[in-house]
Amino acid sequence: MNSLIDSVVVMPDVQSSVDTRHMPIQRVGVRGVRHPMLVAAAGQPQSTIAMWELTVALSEQEKGTHMSRFVALLEQYRATPMTPALFCAMARDMLSLLHSDRGDISASFPYFINKAAPVSGVTSLMDYEVTWTARAQQDGVAEFELGLVVPVTSLCPCSKAISEYGAHNQRSHVSVNVVFDSSAGIDLDALIGMVEKQASCELWGLLKRPDEKYVTEHAYENPKFVEDLVRDVAVRVKAMAGVQRFHIEAENFESIHNHSAYAVVEG
Repeated sequence: MNSLIDSVVVMPDVQSSVDTRHMPIQRVGVRGVRHPMLVAAAGQPQSTIAMWELTVALSEQEKGTHMSRFVALLEQYRATPMTPALFCAMARDMLSLLHSDRGDISASFPYFINKAAPVSGVTSLMDYEVTWTARAQQDGVAEFELGLVVPVTSLCPCSKAISEYGAHNQRSHVSVNVVFDSSAGIDLDALIGMVEKQASCELWGLLKRPDEKYVTEHAYENPKFVEDLVRDVAVRVKAMAGVQRFHIEAENFESIHNHSAYAVVEG
C-alpha cells in the first residue's frame, strides 16, 4: 500500500527537465485570463474584471515554465486593492515564483467614474478602457505603464469658421500610454478628468435637455482639430510628476467623412 501511495505522490516534473536545443524564450506564460481585480480608487476600491497576461523569460536550459503558478499568483492578489506600486511588486513576486530574471504582467479592465451632468446634476456612470502593465527584472527594477482610452467630443474649427451657422462635430477617442516611475502616485480619476478637459466637450452617460443644451453650446465655443487635441493632452501629460515617456493618440470618428482624422505625439 505504501509503495502505491508513493507512486501517486511522486510525479515527474517535466517542465523542470533540461532542454538541449539552446534556444531561450523571451516571453512564455498565460494570456486571455479573465479574473477579478480590485483597483484602489478615490474613496472605496473598485471591483472589476480584468483580462490578464502574465509572462516570464525562460532560459535555454529549461524545458518549460510552471503555468499553474501564474493563476496562483492572481488568486493571491485577488482581494487586495491594487495600486501601481503593488502591481509592480506583484510582477517582482512572479519572478521569484517562476525563478526567472524578467517578466511582464498586463491587465486590461473597464474603469467606471460616477459623473454628475453639467446642469441638472443627475448622476450616471461613465466607463473607460484601462490597461496596466508592469515589466520587472531580477535586480528589483520595475517599470509601470498606464494605458487609457478616454471618449470625448470634438468640434471642427474649420467647419465653424466657414459655416453661417452650426459646425460638424464627432465623438473622439484619446489614447494615453504613459510609462511612470514605479514609485509615482497616480490618480486615475484626475488623469481622466484632465484628458476630458482638453476636448471640445466631455461625455456623460445620462443627460437631460438642459444638459444637452450645455454640451452643444460648450463644444461650439471650444473647437479643436485632432492636432489641437493630441497636443493639449501631451503638454499636460509631459508636465506630470514621474513621467518617463509617453505616447498620446487622438482619433476623430468624422461625421462628414467615411474615415477618421488621427494624430500622435510621443515624448
